[in-house]
Amino acid sequence: MRVVSLVPSLTEAVAVTAPGLLVGATDWCSHPAGLDVARIGGTKNPDTAAVAALRPDLVIANEEENRVPDLDALRAAGLRVLVTEVRTLETAFTELHRVLVEGCGLDRPAWLDEAEAAWAAVRPVGEAAGGAGAAAPAPVRAVVPIWRRPWMVLGRDTFAGDLLARLGVANAYADHAERYPRVPLDELRASGADLVVLPDEPYAFGPDDGPEAFPGLPAALLDGRALTWYGPSLVTAPAVLGAALAAARPGAAPGP
Repeated sequence: MRVVSLVPSLTEAVAVTAPGLLVGATDWCSHPAGLDVARIGGTKNPDTAAVAALRPDLVIANEEENRVPDLDALRAAGLRVLVTEVRTLETAFTELHRVLVEGCGLDRPAWLDEAEAAWAAVRPVGEAAGGAGAAAPAPVRAVVPIWRRPWMVLGRDTFAGDLLARLGVANAYADHAERYPRVPLDELRASGADLVVLPDEPYAFGPDDGPEAFPGLPAALLDGRALTWYGPSLVTAPAVLGAALAAARPGAAPGP
């Protein structure tokens, strides 16, 4: 089988599970390192003629990452296009199984079971371990910018928001009418949040680009791939994200 992926996280999922299956991927498909396949443009502007020229048996896409006109053009070229929809952790696991097992005809990979087990072990916030002992900290209210110039934040119904909720972060804009609302900085500062969460994808927030906009508010700088990619990174994401959030949580003990 020959597969073209238009989604970076799905590119990694296929390449890790079955090296050699992929024949094409986007310019943004950066994992696994050293992936040697034809590059067919961006997620929002793929070269559909180049994709068709690769003669793939399957093109994998996502309803949020990719544009309908491009997917329609690929179908018009006679290609089979599998479009995923991922807005929660559960749908990520379901869609990964659909892509790898049903779409690509592969055996279910061990890493997918490991990822499900890793997230199943995440204790709900406020629940005591084993029903005894001290309860986990209460949820912390946070704003989660994903862009600046203009400022945009996570709103309702997002995969990243679902992961954060499982790790004890109550998104201040989880009930917003939009999934990725544009919110003026003054409003973000006045949201009553206890924490600002700054992933380094899709915008490269870092120590000197983001926290300074929220003076007096603790900032959690997160690995954006751990937060927004659905694939093998889900195995380690609970530990990676949990550690960063715990260190930034208001009242956390300072590091060494």
